Amino acid sequence: MKRERKATLGRREFLRTLGAGATVAAAAATPLADDARADSENNDQKRKARYQPNSQEVQTFYRVNRYPS
Repeated sequence: MKRERKATLGRREFLRTLGAGATVAAAAATPLADDARADSENNDQKRKARYQPNSQEVQTFYRVNRYPS
């Protein structure tokens, strides 16, 4: 009679399965990264002025952080 091999998951088989799963996960995430890149700002939006010196937040920052001279 042949001795049947137990259906256990060895260390090498575990690492192969883990590597295959990581490859599949990376392949599945690639289209998501492309969508995120497509939604990013264009050059005009990147170059627009964001700092507004007369905004309430900036005025409060300067008022709070005044140091005696």
